[in-house]
Amino acid sequence: MSEIQSYTMNFGPQHPAAHGVLRLVLEIEGEMIKKADPHVGLLHRATEKLAETKPFNQSIGYMDRLDYVSMMCNEHGYVMAIEKLLGVEVPERAQYIRVMFDEITRILNHLMWLGAHGLDIGAMTVFLYCFREREDLMDVYEAVSGTRMHATYYRPGGVYRDLPDSMPKYRASKFRSKKDLSRLNAAREGSLLDFIEDFTARFPACVDEYETLLTDNRIWKQRTVNIGVVSPERAMQLGFSGPMLRGSGVEWDLRKKQPYDVYDRMDFDIPVGVNGDCYDRYLVRVEEMRQANRIVKQCVDWLRDNPGPVIASDHKFSPPTRVEMKDDMESLIHHFKLFTEGYCVPEGEAYAAIEHPKGEFAVYIISDGANKPYRVKIRAAGFAHISAMAEMVEGHMLADVVAIIGTQDIVFGEIDR
Repeated sequence: MSEIQSYTMNFGPQHPAAHGVLRLVLEIEGEMIKKADPHVGLLHRATEKLAETKPFNQSIGYMDRLDYVSMMCNEHGYVMAIEKLLGVEVPERAQYIRVMFDEITRILNHLMWLGAHGLDIGAMTVFLYCFREREDLMDVYEAVSGTRMHATYYRPGGVYRDLPDSMPKYRASKFRSKKDLSRLNAAREGSLLDFIEDFTARFPACVDEYETLLTDNRIWKQRTVNIGVVSPERAMQLGFSGPMLRGSGVEWDLRKKQPYDVYDRMDFDIPVGVNGDCYDRYLVRVEEMRQANRIVKQCVDWLRDNPGPVIASDHKFSPPTRVEMKDDMESLIHHFKLFTEGYCVPEGEAYAAIEHPKGEFAVYIISDGANKPYRVKIRAAGFAHISAMAEMVEGHMLADVVAIIGTQDIVFGEIDR
Protein backbone atom coordinates (compact mmCIF):
# COMPACT_ATOMS: atom_id res chain seq x y z
CA MET A 1 0.00 0.00 0.00
CA SER A 2 1.19 3.51 -0.74
CA GLU A 3 1.96 5.67 2.24
CA ILE A 4 -0.55 8.38 3.07
CA GLN A 5 1.20 11.72 2.72
CA SER A 6 0.25 14.56 4.96
CA TYR A 7 -0.69 17.83 3.32
CA THR A 8 -1.67 21.29 4.49
CA MET A 9 -4.93 22.95 3.57
CA ASN A 10 -6.86 26.10 4.41
CA PHE A 11 -10.22 25.90 6.15
CA GLY A 12 -11.77 29.31 5.59
CA PRO A 13 -11.65 32.31 5.86
CA GLN A 14 -14.56 32.18 3.41
CA HIS A 15 -16.17 28.97 4.53
CA PRO A 16 -19.87 28.65 5.34
CA ALA A 17 -19.09 26.75 8.56
CA ALA A 18 -16.29 29.05 9.79
CA HIS A 19 -18.77 31.43 11.52
CA GLY A 20 -16.83 34.50 10.49
CA VAL A 21 -13.44 35.08 8.96
CA LEU A 22 -11.67 32.25 10.76
CA ARG A 23 -8.74 30.81 8.83
CA LEU A 24 -7.70 27.38 10.05
CA VAL A 25 -4.51 25.95 8.57
CA LEU A 26 -4.99 22.18 8.85
CA GLU A 27 -2.29 19.56 8.54
CA ILE A 28 -4.11 16.45 7.34
CA GLU A 29 -3.25 12.80 6.82
CA GLY A 30 -6.07 11.41 4.70
CA GLU A 31 -9.16 12.57 6.60
CA MET A 32 -7.38 12.80 9.96
CA ILE A 33 -6.33 16.15 11.46
CA LYS A 34 -2.74 16.09 12.70
CA LYS A 35 -2.45 19.77 13.53
CA ALA A 36 -4.63 22.87 13.37
CA ASP A 37 -3.43 26.46 13.44
CA PRO A 38 -6.18 29.08 13.88
CA HIS A 39 -5.44 32.47 12.31
CA VAL A 40 -7.30 35.58 13.40
CA GLY A 41 -6.73 39.13 12.20
CA LEU A 42 -8.75 39.37 9.01
CA LEU A 43 -11.57 41.34 10.63
CA HIS A 44 -9.69 43.52 13.11
CA ARG A 45 -11.89 46.48 13.98
CA ALA A 46 -9.81 48.04 16.81
CA THR A 47 -12.76 48.47 19.18
CA GLU A 48 -10.54 48.97 22.23
CA LYS A 49 -8.42 51.67 20.58
CA LEU A 50 -11.50 53.42 19.16
CA ALA A 51 -13.08 53.44 22.63
CA GLU A 52 -9.96 55.21 23.92
CA THR A 53 -10.48 58.08 21.46
CA LYS A 54 -14.11 58.79 22.35
CA PRO A 55 -15.95 60.02 25.46
CA PHE A 56 -17.15 57.14 27.68
CA ASN A 57 -20.81 57.42 26.70
CA GLN A 58 -20.09 57.39 22.94
CA SER A 59 -18.63 53.86 22.86
CA ILE A 60 -21.74 52.00 24.04
CA GLY A 61 -22.82 51.46 20.44
CA TYR A 62 -19.47 49.86 19.62
CA MET A 63 -20.12 47.16 22.19
CA ASP A 64 -23.21 45.96 20.30
CA ARG A 65 -21.01 45.30 17.31
CA LEU A 66 -18.57 43.02 19.14
CA ASP A 67 -20.56 39.83 19.46
CA TYR A 68 -23.36 40.87 17.15
CA VAL A 69 -25.77 38.15 18.30
CA SER A 70 -25.52 39.10 22.01
CA MET A 71 -25.88 42.83 21.69
CA MET A 72 -27.25 44.03 25.02
CA CYS A 73 -25.03 41.69 27.06
CA ASN A 74 -21.93 43.37 25.62
CA GLU A 75 -23.33 46.78 26.54
CA HIS A 76 -24.01 45.54 30.06
CA GLY A 77 -20.35 44.71 30.75
CA TYR A 78 -19.14 48.08 29.48
CA VAL A 79 -21.81 50.12 31.25
CA MET A 80 -21.18 48.27 34.54
CA ALA A 81 -17.46 49.14 34.38
CA ILE A 82 -18.29 52.84 33.92
CA GLU A 83 -20.79 52.69 36.81
CA LYS A 84 -18.12 51.20 39.07
CA LEU A 85 -15.79 54.09 38.29
CA LEU A 86 -18.51 56.73 38.72
CA GLY A 87 -20.11 55.12 41.79
CA VAL A 88 -23.55 55.51 40.22
CA GLU A 89 -26.56 53.74 41.76
CA VAL A 90 -28.84 52.04 39.23
CA PRO A 91 -32.59 52.20 40.00
CA GLU A 92 -34.15 48.85 40.88
CA ARG A 93 -36.55 48.86 37.94
CA ALA A 94 -33.65 49.42 35.54
CA GLN A 95 -31.82 46.45 37.08
CA TYR A 96 -34.82 44.19 36.45
CA ILE A 97 -35.13 45.46 32.86
CA ARG A 98 -31.43 44.74 32.31
CA VAL A 99 -31.70 41.22 33.70
CA MET A 100 -34.77 40.58 31.55
CA PHE A 101 -33.01 41.77 28.39
CA ASP A 102 -29.82 39.87 29.26
CA GLU A 103 -31.87 36.69 29.32
CA ILE A 104 -33.82 37.58 26.17
CA THR A 105 -30.41 38.11 24.56
CA ARG A 106 -29.24 34.72 25.87
CA ILE A 107 -32.22 33.04 24.18
CA LEU A 108 -31.55 35.02 20.97
CA ASN A 109 -27.91 33.93 21.01
CA HIS A 110 -28.65 30.26 21.67
CA LEU A 111 -31.35 30.19 18.97
CA MET A 112 -28.88 31.59 16.47
CA TRP A 113 -26.25 29.08 17.64
CA LEU A 114 -28.61 26.11 17.49
CA GLY A 115 -29.87 27.00 14.01
CA ALA A 116 -26.38 27.58 12.61
CA HIS A 117 -24.82 24.57 14.35
CA GLY A 118 -27.66 22.36 13.08
CA LEU A 119 -27.17 23.66 9.55
CA ASP A 120 -23.41 23.05 9.73
CA ILE A 121 -23.90 19.43 10.75
CA GLY A 122 -26.71 18.83 8.27
CA ALA A 123 -29.99 19.45 10.12
CA MET A 124 -31.86 22.02 8.10
CA THR A 125 -35.32 22.19 9.69
CA VAL A 126 -34.10 23.31 13.11
CA PHE A 127 -32.66 26.47 11.52
CA LEU A 128 -36.11 27.48 10.29
CA TYR A 129 -37.71 26.66 13.66
CA CYS A 130 -35.16 28.73 15.61
CA PHE A 131 -35.57 31.78 13.41
CA ARG A 132 -39.34 31.65 13.86
CA GLU A 133 -38.88 32.41 17.60
CA ARG A 134 -35.95 34.76 17.04
CA GLU A 135 -38.22 37.00 15.00
CA ASP A 136 -40.48 37.67 18.01
CA LEU A 137 -37.54 38.57 20.24
CA MET A 138 -36.08 40.81 17.55
CA ASP A 139 -39.41 42.66 17.58
CA VAL A 140 -38.97 43.13 21.34
CA TYR A 141 -35.54 44.68 20.74
CA GLU A 142 -37.05 46.96 18.12
CA ALA A 143 -39.99 47.99 20.31
CA VAL A 144 -37.71 49.06 23.15
CA SER A 145 -34.76 50.64 21.33
CA GLY A 146 -35.95 51.38 17.79
CA THR A 147 -33.54 48.94 16.18
CA ARG A 148 -33.49 45.19 15.73
CA MET A 149 -29.84 44.54 16.46
CA HIS A 150 -27.48 47.27 17.67
CA ALA A 151 -29.72 48.55 20.41
CA THR A 152 -27.52 50.96 22.47
CA TYR A 153 -30.24 50.59 25.11
CA TYR A 154 -28.19 50.30 28.31
CA ARG A 155 -26.74 53.55 29.66
CA PRO A 156 -24.54 54.31 32.68
CA GLY A 157 -27.08 54.67 35.48
CA GLY A 158 -29.84 52.56 33.93
CA VAL A 159 -31.48 52.11 30.54
CA TYR A 160 -32.41 54.55 27.77
CA ARG A 161 -36.15 54.55 28.41
CA ASP A 162 -38.95 52.62 30.08
CA LEU A 163 -40.75 49.72 28.40
CA PRO A 164 -43.37 50.86 25.84
CA ASP A 165 -47.09 50.48 26.49
CA SER A 166 -47.84 49.09 23.04
CA MET A 167 -46.29 46.68 20.55
CA PRO A 168 -45.92 47.50 16.84
CA LYS A 169 -48.50 45.55 14.83
CA TYR A 170 -48.48 43.92 11.41
CA ARG A 171 -50.33 46.03 8.84
CA ALA A 172 -52.98 44.93 6.40
CA SER A 173 -51.56 43.88 3.06
CA LYS A 174 -52.85 42.38 -0.16
CA PHE A 175 -50.60 39.37 0.55
CA ARG A 176 -52.29 38.66 3.91
CA SER A 177 -55.83 37.60 4.65
CA LYS A 178 -57.74 39.20 7.54
CA LYS A 179 -57.60 35.91 9.41
CA ASP A 180 -53.80 35.76 9.09
CA LEU A 181 -53.49 39.37 10.19
CA SER A 182 -55.55 38.88 13.35
CA ARG A 183 -53.55 35.71 14.19
CA LEU A 184 -50.24 37.57 13.77
CA ASN A 185 -51.43 40.50 15.88
CA ALA A 186 -53.16 38.45 18.60
CA ALA A 187 -50.24 38.74 21.06
CA ARG A 188 -49.55 42.38 20.12
CA GLU A 189 -52.76 43.94 21.41
CA GLY A 190 -51.32 44.81 24.84
CA SER A 191 -48.05 46.23 26.15
CA LEU A 192 -44.50 44.99 25.56
CA LEU A 193 -44.69 43.05 28.86
CA ASP A 194 -47.87 41.30 27.67
CA PHE A 195 -46.08 40.29 24.48
CA ILE A 196 -43.02 38.97 26.36
CA GLU A 197 -45.26 37.07 28.80
CA ASP A 198 -47.06 35.46 25.88
CA PHE A 199 -43.67 34.46 24.46
CA THR A 200 -42.52 32.91 27.75
CA ALA A 201 -45.73 30.86 27.88
CA ARG A 202 -45.24 29.25 24.46
CA PHE A 203 -41.43 29.08 24.27
CA PRO A 204 -40.93 25.85 26.33
CA ALA A 205 -43.06 23.97 23.76
CA CYS A 206 -40.82 25.37 21.01
CA VAL A 207 -37.70 24.09 22.79
CA ASP A 208 -39.42 20.69 23.00
CA GLU A 209 -39.76 20.82 19.21
CA TYR A 210 -36.02 21.45 18.76
CA GLU A 211 -35.26 18.56 21.10
CA THR A 212 -37.64 16.27 19.23
CA LEU A 213 -35.67 16.99 16.07
CA LEU A 214 -32.19 16.59 17.55
CA THR A 215 -31.71 15.17 21.04
CA ASP A 216 -32.33 11.49 20.24
CA ASN A 217 -31.64 11.78 16.53
CA ARG A 218 -29.02 9.15 15.79
CA ILE A 219 -27.30 11.18 13.05
CA TRP A 220 -27.03 14.16 15.41
CA LYS A 221 -25.54 11.93 18.12
CA GLN A 222 -23.06 10.34 15.71
CA ARG A 223 -21.86 13.81 14.77
CA THR A 224 -21.56 15.16 18.35
CA VAL A 225 -21.07 12.38 20.94
CA ASN A 226 -17.39 11.98 21.96
CA ILE A 227 -16.34 14.76 19.57
CA GLY A 228 -14.12 17.53 20.99
CA VAL A 229 -13.96 16.10 24.51
CA VAL A 230 -12.41 18.46 27.09
CA SER A 231 -11.89 17.32 30.69
CA PRO A 232 -12.99 19.67 33.51
CA GLU A 233 -9.37 20.25 34.61
CA ARG A 234 -8.25 21.05 31.06
CA ALA A 235 -11.27 23.31 30.48
CA MET A 236 -10.23 25.42 33.48
CA GLN A 237 -6.57 25.50 32.40
CA LEU A 238 -7.60 26.69 28.93
CA GLY A 239 -9.63 29.56 30.37
CA PHE A 240 -13.02 28.27 29.24
CA SER A 241 -16.16 29.91 30.59
CA GLY A 242 -19.90 29.73 30.02
CA PRO A 243 -21.44 26.66 28.34
CA MET A 244 -17.97 25.47 27.22
CA LEU A 245 -16.92 25.16 30.87
CA ARG A 246 -20.25 23.92 32.18
CA GLY A 247 -20.42 21.35 29.38
CA SER A 248 -17.25 19.84 30.84
CA GLY A 249 -18.93 19.48 34.24
CA VAL A 250 -17.72 22.60 36.08
CA GLU A 251 -20.61 24.40 37.78
CA TRP A 252 -19.43 27.97 37.32
CA ASP A 253 -21.88 30.74 36.49
CA LEU A 254 -21.25 34.39 37.38
CA ARG A 255 -24.99 34.94 37.83
CA LYS A 256 -24.85 32.59 40.85
CA LYS A 257 -21.23 32.91 42.03
CA GLN A 258 -20.77 36.70 41.66
CA PRO A 259 -24.33 37.99 41.20
CA TYR A 260 -24.80 41.43 39.66
CA ASP A 261 -27.95 43.57 39.30
CA VAL A 262 -30.83 41.45 40.66
CA TYR A 263 -29.67 37.94 39.72
CA ASP A 264 -29.45 37.03 43.42
CA ARG A 265 -33.27 37.31 43.58
CA MET A 266 -33.86 35.04 40.58
CA ASP A 267 -34.78 31.39 40.85
CA PHE A 268 -32.97 29.32 38.20
CA ASP A 269 -30.67 26.31 37.83
CA ILE A 270 -27.23 25.90 36.28
CA PRO A 271 -27.18 23.05 33.73
CA VAL A 272 -23.93 21.03 33.78
CA GLY A 273 -22.57 18.41 31.35
CA VAL A 274 -20.92 15.08 32.14
CA ASN A 275 -18.60 14.09 29.29
CA GLY A 276 -17.44 17.49 28.01
CA ASP A 277 -18.19 16.63 24.37
CA CYS A 278 -20.14 18.52 21.69
CA TYR A 279 -23.35 16.71 22.64
CA ASP A 280 -23.11 17.79 26.29
CA ARG A 281 -22.51 21.39 25.29
CA TYR A 282 -25.59 21.20 23.08
CA LEU A 283 -27.68 19.88 25.99
CA VAL A 284 -26.35 22.60 28.33
CA ARG A 285 -27.29 25.39 25.92
CA VAL A 286 -30.75 23.97 25.27
CA GLU A 287 -31.41 23.79 29.02
CA GLU A 288 -30.03 27.34 29.40
CA MET A 289 -32.78 28.54 27.06
CA ARG A 290 -35.38 27.01 29.37
CA GLN A 291 -33.77 28.60 32.45
CA ALA A 292 -33.46 31.99 30.72
CA ASN A 293 -37.17 31.76 29.92
CA ARG A 294 -37.90 31.21 33.64
CA ILE A 295 -35.87 34.31 34.58
CA VAL A 296 -37.62 36.46 31.95
CA LYS A 297 -41.02 35.40 33.36
CA GLN A 298 -39.93 36.38 36.91
CA CYS A 299 -38.77 39.79 35.66
CA VAL A 300 -42.04 40.38 33.79
CA ASP A 301 -44.06 39.63 36.95
CA TRP A 302 -41.97 42.06 39.03
CA LEU A 303 -41.96 44.82 36.41
CA ARG A 304 -45.76 44.74 36.14
CA ASP A 305 -46.17 45.54 39.83
CA ASN A 306 -43.33 48.01 40.36
CA PRO A 307 -43.23 51.21 38.30
CA GLY A 308 -40.41 53.65 38.92
CA PRO A 309 -37.44 55.47 37.38
CA VAL A 310 -35.28 53.55 34.88
CA ILE A 311 -32.19 55.77 34.90
CA ALA A 312 -30.26 57.68 37.57
CA SER A 313 -31.58 61.20 38.15
CA ASP A 314 -28.15 62.92 38.08
CA HIS A 315 -28.13 64.81 34.77
CA LYS A 316 -24.34 64.98 34.79
CA PHE A 317 -24.48 61.31 33.65
CA SER A 318 -27.97 60.78 32.28
CA PRO A 319 -29.84 63.05 29.86
CA PRO A 320 -32.88 65.02 31.00
CA THR A 321 -36.22 64.15 29.42
CA ARG A 322 -37.16 65.80 26.12
CA VAL A 323 -39.85 67.87 27.88
CA GLU A 324 -37.36 69.20 30.45
CA MET A 325 -34.85 69.92 27.72
CA LYS A 326 -37.37 72.03 25.74
CA ASP A 327 -38.58 73.99 28.79
CA ASP A 328 -35.57 74.48 31.03
CA MET A 329 -32.32 76.20 30.06
CA GLU A 330 -30.24 74.26 32.61
CA SER A 331 -31.51 70.94 31.26
CA LEU A 332 -30.65 72.04 27.73
CA ILE A 333 -27.07 72.81 28.83
CA HIS A 334 -26.80 69.44 30.59
CA HIS A 335 -28.08 67.69 27.47
CA PHE A 336 -25.69 69.56 25.16
CA LYS A 337 -22.63 68.98 27.37
CA LEU A 338 -23.50 65.30 27.89
CA PHE A 339 -23.74 64.47 24.20
CA THR A 340 -20.77 66.56 23.04
CA GLU A 341 -18.16 66.15 25.79
CA GLY A 342 -19.61 63.37 27.95
CA TYR A 343 -18.45 63.47 31.58
CA CYS A 344 -15.14 63.22 33.39
CA VAL A 345 -14.74 59.95 35.24
CA PRO A 346 -12.68 59.87 38.46
CA GLU A 347 -9.19 58.39 38.24
CA GLY A 348 -9.03 54.67 38.88
CA GLU A 349 -9.60 51.31 37.30
CA ALA A 350 -12.58 48.96 37.15
CA TYR A 351 -13.20 45.41 35.97
CA ALA A 352 -16.79 44.37 35.35
CA ALA A 353 -17.68 40.84 34.28
CA ILE A 354 -21.05 39.42 33.24
CA GLU A 355 -22.27 35.93 32.34
CA HIS A 356 -22.55 36.45 28.61
CA PRO A 357 -24.29 33.74 26.50
CA LYS A 358 -20.83 32.59 25.33
CA GLY A 359 -19.03 32.79 28.69
CA GLU A 360 -17.41 35.45 30.84
CA PHE A 361 -17.47 38.78 29.04
CA ALA A 362 -15.61 41.49 30.90
CA VAL A 363 -14.46 45.05 30.38
CA TYR A 364 -11.44 46.51 32.16
CA ILE A 365 -11.22 50.30 32.08
CA ILE A 366 -8.47 52.60 33.36
CA SER A 367 -9.45 56.24 33.80
CA ASP A 368 -6.99 59.11 34.21
CA GLY A 369 -9.72 61.58 35.19
CA ALA A 370 -10.53 62.72 31.66
CA ASN A 371 -13.76 62.31 29.68
CA LYS A 372 -12.18 59.46 27.65
CA PRO A 373 -10.86 56.16 29.02
CA TYR A 374 -7.06 55.93 29.24
CA ARG A 375 -7.22 52.20 28.48
CA VAL A 376 -10.00 49.77 27.58
CA LYS A 377 -9.43 46.01 27.54
CA ILE A 378 -12.23 43.64 26.59
CA ARG A 379 -12.15 40.05 27.81
CA ALA A 380 -14.10 38.27 25.10
CA ALA A 381 -15.37 34.79 25.91
CA GLY A 382 -14.77 33.36 22.44
CA PHE A 383 -11.08 34.29 22.32
CA ALA A 384 -10.08 31.73 24.96
CA HIS A 385 -12.19 29.08 23.22
CA ILE A 386 -10.68 29.59 19.77
CA SER A 387 -7.18 29.26 21.24
CA ALA A 388 -8.13 25.70 22.25
CA MET A 389 -9.19 24.84 18.70
CA ALA A 390 -5.91 23.06 17.85
CA GLU A 391 -6.18 20.84 20.90
CA MET A 392 -9.86 20.02 20.36
CA VAL A 393 -9.65 18.98 16.69
CA GLU A 394 -6.42 16.96 16.83
CA GLY A 395 -7.03 13.32 15.94
CA HIS A 396 -10.54 14.00 14.64
CA MET A 397 -11.81 13.79 11.06
CA LEU A 398 -12.14 16.79 8.78
CA ALA A 399 -15.95 16.73 9.12
CA ASP A 400 -15.60 16.99 12.92
CA VAL A 401 -13.79 20.33 12.61
CA VAL A 402 -17.14 21.84 11.58
CA ALA A 403 -18.88 20.33 14.62
CA ILE A 404 -16.16 21.66 16.95
CA ILE A 405 -16.27 25.20 15.51
CA GLY A 406 -20.06 25.05 15.92
CA THR A 407 -19.93 23.84 19.53
CA GLN A 408 -17.61 26.70 20.48
CA ASP A 409 -20.31 29.17 19.41
CA ILE A 410 -17.83 31.51 17.79
CA VAL A 411 -18.70 35.01 16.64
CA PHE A 412 -15.70 36.72 15.16
CA GLY A 413 -16.57 40.29 16.05
CA GLU A 414 -15.56 39.79 19.70
CA ILE A 415 -12.57 37.52 18.98
CA ASP A 416 -10.91 39.85 16.50
CA ARG A 417 -11.83 43.06 18.22
